[in-house]
Amino acid sequence: MMQALGLGRGSIPLHVCRCCCTAAASPSAPAPPRPRNATVLNTRIAAVRASAAQPAQMERTHGEEPARVVKLRAVEATPESFAPFGQVIAASPDGDQFGPHDAQLDLSRGIPRFYIMRLQDRPLKFSSITHHASVTQCLGSIGGQDWYLGVAKPSIVDGPSEQSGQEGRKPLQSRAGHYYLPPDPAEVCVFRVSGPKFLKLNKGTWHAGPLFKRDAVDFYNLELSNTNVVDHTTHHFKKHDGIIFVVED
Repeated sequence: MMQALGLGRGSIPLHVCRCCCTAAASPSAPAPPRPRNATVLNTRIAAVRASAAQPAQMERTHGEEPARVVKLRAVEATPESFAPFGQVIAASPDGDQFGPHDAQLDLSRGIPRFYIMRLQDRPLKFSSITHHASVTQCLGSIGGQDWYLGVAKPSIVDGPSEQSGQEGRKPLQSRAGHYYLPPDPAEVCVFRVSGPKFLKLNKGTWHAGPLFKRDAVDFYNLELSNTNVVDHTTHHFKKHDGIIFVVED
């Protein structure tokens, strides 16, 4: 079964993304035949696995309680592995007709904005995560340089009376007006994006990044003209969960 993230101060994290990961089957007993309609799900589950157990570490800021460092193993983003969060879009031949392999966009709630975003000094760690409730977002590096993105599944709910989520997390109201469940640290995964492709994030997908090893990388970004002003909901893991994520690759 899937392993939850231990939140005790002295715990040793074995981080497994609940939404799409399972433990490996025992080599001594082969798994029974699976239903054919489970093939795609099993492919996604097998594709996204977190790192093996790593010793717990603490990071302290002056005047604050120490934060626990949780190491995440990056997994290659493929159409199957990234499906719970959005799409991976690669090159297709000129003349291809529009289909499900293309980015399925929702830009209906404002003026689309397509621009080049220059980012600097984005090392492979994060302690906060963001979602946009009103738009799908597309991100890709110019020149196909490798980059990384931390993600968690959308958790937007209909209202404050919605049932609590994992670990008893209660719905909160965003400054954008909608309600959401705070992301569970145990459900955070990290993906590596290699080569000439881009990610389309579903509406509400939590994301941290882009992150990269270079000093600076340019990205093309498709969202709405006011996304970062009126539709930018952030959860701070360090403040609320006492956690900092570090990406290993």
